[in-house]
Amino acid sequence: MNDFNQSLVAEFVLIGFKSFHSFRVVLFSSLLFVYIVIFYGNIFIVGLVKAVSHLHTPMYIFLSNLSISDVLLTSDIVPNMLQILWTERGNITHSSCIVQYYLFGSLSAFECLLLTVMSYDRYLAICKPLRYSSIMTTELCRNLIVSSWMVGFFPTFPVAVSLSNLHFCHRNTIDHFFCDLVPFLDLACSDVSTAKLLAFSFSFLITFFPFFFVLVSYGYIIYTILRIKSEKGRQKAFSTCSSHLAVVSLYYGTLFIMYGVPSQKQSMNMNKMLSLLYTIVTPFLNPVIYCLKNQEIGRAIVNILKKITNGL
Repeated sequence: MNDFNQSLVAEFVLIGFKSFHSFRVVLFSSLLFVYIVIFYGNIFIVGLVKAVSHLHTPMYIFLSNLSISDVLLTSDIVPNMLQILWTERGNITHSSCIVQYYLFGSLSAFECLLLTVMSYDRYLAICKPLRYSSIMTTELCRNLIVSSWMVGFFPTFPVAVSLSNLHFCHRNTIDHFFCDLVPFLDLACSDVSTAKLLAFSFSFLITFFPFFFVLVSYGYIIYTILRIKSEKGRQKAFSTCSSHLAVVSLYYGTLFIMYGVPSQKQSMNMNKMLSLLYTIVTPFLNPVIYCLKNQEIGRAIVNILKKITNGL
């Protein structure tokens, strides 16, 4: 028994992008630049929504929470990734690995729920415009946000507890840049069936049903838009949901590519590239999409720039 306890692994080594060693400096610089853009771009959106009074509407309050989630998600993954690239050492303790996975899974679940809430908001705005204000009240908006945060952080907790009870013997090298579930479970020397069952069950619940709700919502939205007689009216209606539709497509498209393709058909380098899409590219593009495709955000930015220019 004592020999077994002495063989248990207490620390893991994240390999990161070892096969791209010759491009280490370029990769580090690029990721650092992208992380800075993600961090300040999303913080800028949060500040903009808070500062500009005409953006104090449910749609933009939801957007600011999406930006907060993107900042937290990338901050959970990227700083450690940058450290691995800079020092070429990716040591992480057993408990830190589980915490990193828990935050990653919880924030991903929250974004699924929030995008669902945002699709409901767009459904009300386009399909029930006369009743929108009476249904999507400030109280309902606040309750939906709080519920999304609370529910989002629940499903991954039982999985994290299950992971903490696993034993890891001898092997401690994770061929990834963060503690993703599959490479983490591959190292376990105890039964992982419970952890896999919990992870699959909660992932299915938190992904499939929100995605189905989003599809139904946009089915009604598209049907309503097509019934508008004037082309200008259709364009105006579509513009109110085009940003959210682009973000939803990017988010679920990336999820499908990552988890819909069987892992045995993906090389580890391909798996890492797909993970980059989810952890880096999506949070990077979210503020870009909203700033470029949303007229209200664009006007707010222009007005602020004018005030700054006039004040100089």
